[in-house]
Amino acid sequence: MNPAGVAPRALLSSRSALFARLREFFARRGVLEVDTPLLAATTTPDPAIASLEVVSPLEPGWRGYLQTSPEFAMKRLLAAGSGDIYQLGHVFRDGEAGRRHLREFTLLEWYRVGYDEHRLMDEVAELLAELLPDAAGSGGERLSYRLAFERATGVDPLTADGIALSRCLAAADVDVPAGLSRSGLLDLAMGTLVIPGLGHHGACFVHDYPAEQAALAAINPGQPPTAARFEVFIAGLELGNGFRELTDADEQRRRFEQERRWRTAHGHPAPPLDEALLAALARGLPDCAGVAMGVDRLLMLALASDDIRQVVPVEPDDV
Repeated sequence: MNPAGVAPRALLSSRSALFARLREFFARRGVLEVDTPLLAATTTPDPAIASLEVVSPLEPGWRGYLQTSPEFAMKRLLAAGSGDIYQLGHVFRDGEAGRRHLREFTLLEWYRVGYDEHRLMDEVAELLAELLPDAAGSGGERLSYRLAFERATGVDPLTADGIALSRCLAAADVDVPAGLSRSGLLDLAMGTLVIPGLGHHGACFVHDYPAEQAALAAINPGQPPTAARFEVFIAGLELGNGFRELTDADEQRRRFEQERRWRTAHGHPAPPLDEALLAALARGLPDCAGVAMGVDRLLMLALASDDIRQVVPVEPDDV
């Protein structure tokens, strides 16, 4: 960035070229680009994601949310028969600022009808091999969440209770906030102990997450059950999060309501349920898999940058 916080032309050209390569990748595969609203009446109730709320000064009582992902709107399109689709654009998440996070950032999200999470991992690996051949390699390593966690910590994340997880973190000198749930402890351990060691010899896919972290993913059968979810990492940097999508409207409603209860109990805003999405699921979402990838982080790797603020056209003034 120059002193005014504006990117030089070379960086603008790199971003433009990356966008063009992404669009060409999907055009070759017949995946349709779509454009969904950035502002909606509701948003995700996921406890791990904070949405930016918008209040109208002209219409008393009206409020909406800048979208954290185009997922809900894209699933409505899928249920209406759109077929394979992708979207490339800006999204917003409150409280995310730093070397790897921005409140407003560029996201690539796509859905493939008839795919499961493993077939979608294949396609993600193909995309990364084209965009980042040196960093991503070809194919990518694949580890179950259980194996990746056990390698780094010696603890089985699918069976360990909160006490065992807290002890594991304390033994590694990780500060553990009081009152963290088991899921919160798992996230803390992943972020501090597991993820930093992933993807240093090419792309690394971690799959079969704990069932309680399924979000909008389907559940795999087995004991213990796991979520049909994956994440992909290069050089300790998370690039994408994908699911074999949950198609059961009743189960999705149950999860949303559970998340809203958690948010209320912990003093966080609880957005209204997205009834349009739930109605679309009830009408019938085709079997599909989807993934969201951070485009600015892709550019960080391509340009060997360690600060996300250095790869955006205008540096944010609030971080």
